Parts: sequence; C-alpha cells; structure tokens
Amino acid sequence: MSLSNQEKAIRTTYFSIVSNAGMALIKGLTGYFGNSYAIIADAIESTADIFSSLLVLFGLKYTNRPADKNHPYGHGRAEPLITFLVVGFLIASAILIAHESINNIRTPHDLPKSYTLFILGAIIIWKEYSFRLVMKKSKETNSSSLKADAWHHRSDAVTSVAAFIGISVALIVGKGYEAADDWAALFAAGFILYNSYLIFRPALGEIMDEHLYDDLVTEIKAVSVTVQGVVGTEKCFIRKAGMQYHVDLHAIVEGSITVKQGHEIAHLLKDTLRREIPELGHVLIHIEPNS
Repeated sequence: MSLSNQEKAIRTTYFSIVSNAGMALIKGLTGYFGNSYAIIADAIESTADIFSSLLVLFGLKYTNRPADKNHPYGHGRAEPLITFLVVGFLIASAILIAHESINNIRTPHDLPKSYTLFILGAIIIWKEYSFRLVMKKSKETNSSSLKADAWHHRSDAVTSVAAFIGISVALIVGKGYEAADDWAALFAAGFILYNSYLIFRPALGEIMDEHLYDDLVTEIKAVSVTVQGVVGTEKCFIRKAGMQYHVDLHAIVEGSITVKQGHEIAHLLKDTLRREIPELGHVLIHIEPNS
C-alpha cells in the first residue's frame, strides 16, 4: 500500500528530527573538546533545527485536519505559517552564531584540534545526503515547510564546510590564525540569513495567493479538453494550501445544451481532473457557452 503525501512528509520530518538531534550532540562534543567555536556554532544551529523540525511536524499534522464549518477549504494554510516560524528559528540561530563569533574573534584562544576535520568531513557528507533526501520528498509532497526543513540541512552542511575551511586555515598557518574558524562561523551566519530569505519568499507568495503555477495551469487545461463535452477552457486560477492546489476553472461548452447537461459535464470534468492530477484539492468549474 502506497503512502499518502501527508504520511511521506511526516516520516521525512521524523528523519530530520533524529538526524538533527544526533548532529547537535556530535558537534557539541566535538567543538567543546576540539576547541572550535565554529563547530559549536554548528551545534547551535543543529539544536535550533530540532525545534524547527518539531514545528514542521506539528504543522503537517495540523494541515491534515479535515475541512469543517469554519475552514471549508481545510487547514492547509497553516503550513506556510509554520514555514515563517521555521525561518524565524533560522534567523535567530544566525544572529546568535554571529554574535558569539565576533566575541570569539576578539578573544585569544588556542588552535582547534586536528581530529575535528575528520568528524566534520563525515558530517558534511551526511548533511548533504539529508538535504537531497528531504528536498526530494518536499517536491513529491508539494510541502513548503518540508522544503524549509530541507534547506536547514543544506545550511547545516554549508556551516560545516565553513568550519572545515576555517579550522584547516588555522591548523596550516598556525599561531596568529586561531580565529580563522570563528570567521568561518561568521560567514556561515550570513549564508543562513540568505537562505532564510529564499525559504520565506515562496511561503509568502503562497499566503498571498501569488500566481506561480503556469505549468500546472497548462496541465489542467490539457486534461480538461479530453473530457467529453468540453470545447475549451478560459480562465484558470490556482491557489496552494498545504500540499494541495485549489482550482477555479472556466470551461467552454456548446451553448445549445441544457443546464442539466452543463452540470453533468462540470461534474465529469471535476472528477477527471482530480483523478488525473491527485494533488488537486477543491475544483470549482464555471461553465461558459461557446456562443
């Protein structure tokens, strides 16, 4: 039995929670004993990621609630709101990392331990794998919050790369460059802020019903004209809520048919669209005469 998009997204979020918890522990211990604030900063981000993934999990479960009297289109709009909160966690962690990095740059300290590079190498590979896995699932499920969660993994990978470079510079050049990994952490904070915008922008478009779905409109119109009785299509408006797309479509039919026949064509068109394009939610058909 195949899993629904909702179930896939929830399972993927559990993966993120476990992965982030493991990374936070490993990085925290490595940074503390390996004398690297860049890795400690990385651990801070992974800790924030745990809470953001929990938010994503809550949002996914909430959006799965059925439509009710007060929410006739369901609860899907909660997902971009959760995405905003996830972005908030990203921004907060970036600010904390930047603040602590600046403090450490000003404070003399010892060089990082060389073994931290081997641990960072393994972390980078794991986090990039996690990004690709979660991003793939976000595309399969049309989940904006899961996409935000995926970018947490990519941000984590980049901060680890920055830490790797900073520690390498500090170890190769030696005394006088102890703060290289702190500068690396500061760079990572800037990258996290940049990614926060990339995550925030599409979620804002979703809340504002911004038109971003030309390919889906083309697919809907192509499927519509295969339905018996549909001569063509006119307007097609799409808005996204959670993992579903709600559609308002103007279908053109022969002007000489009866109201009953037009009603039957509309129902047939709606059923066909929802069968052929499973990610569609509510489909409202407006019947227009061709003459």
